[in-house]
Amino acid sequence: MSLLWVWVTLAAAAAQTLRFLLQRQLAGAGRGGGLSAGGATFSRFLFGAPIASLIAAGLFAAGARVAVPGAGFFGFVLLGGAAQVVATFLTVRLFSLRNFAVGVAFTKTEAVQVAILSAVLLGERVSALGWAGIGVGLLGVLLLSRPPEGFSARAMVYGVAAGGLFGLSSICYRGATLALEPAPFLARAFVTLACVTLAQSLGMALYLRLREPGELGRVLGSWRRTVWVGVTGVAGSAGWFTAFALMNAAYVRALGQVEMVFTLLASVFWLRERLSAREGAGMALVVGALLLIVAAQAGGG
Repeated sequence: MSLLWVWVTLAAAAAQTLRFLLQRQLAGAGRGGGLSAGGATFSRFLFGAPIASLIAAGLFAAGARVAVPGAGFFGFVLLGGAAQVVATFLTVRLFSLRNFAVGVAFTKTEAVQVAILSAVLLGERVSALGWAGIGVGLLGVLLLSRPPEGFSARAMVYGVAAGGLFGLSSICYRGATLALEPAPFLARAFVTLACVTLAQSLGMALYLRLREPGELGRVLGSWRRTVWVGVTGVAGSAGWFTAFALMNAAYVRALGQVEMVFTLLASVFWLRERLSAREGAGMALVVGALLLIVAAQAGGG
């Protein structure tokens, strides 16, 4: 089971790439029926919450047991959930500013930020080989993030801020799953996921009701499209939360940079964007970084 977290993380990254593609279409600026950034973000959680809750209930029915969570668990849930909502909102806004693949690349400063936050907040440190993998991955991301003509500082700020907030949410989710020990890892992952997505759905519904009148109706009215964002979103989240229950969040998020490879492939084959030599080199470095990360963890680092 020592490398189970690797396969789970790869599956989560693939699901998240598909979700980003769907969200980009939902938030398509200038198209009739397109949702706002807030609406597209809300769709990410609305349909995910009941799915996560049903799976958690199914685990309980199958005999899984989890102790009544304490205040620390709910603190991690609320802080992590809020950070993820804001990060998702910024990412959706980023799609309207820059090339899809490059826009996602800016968020990948998350890997370094997670490693630092993990040591500070949870006391989980990264080995020297692990840091080497993170460094190589960051170099690959920087190659992928070279701003094309017309680059705006706002796009960079959105991406870096989103990466930091995604990193904070990862640390909080790892902390929440640890707070439920010694329950089985799947039960810890899905109880945490159900609580997080429920809180996010309620919070986003209130926000839209107050700040964007009519957007709730547009999200529900386009459920045939938004439901797939929820399904792919909860599939990706289930993978991330399960990986967090098994492994240091720094390693999980560093390995999760494989999402950049999936994103570039999607950009080429789905969105018909051209892959430059620089992007190809960056992608190769990211793949190399993933091998270093796995080697670091397998070596006990």
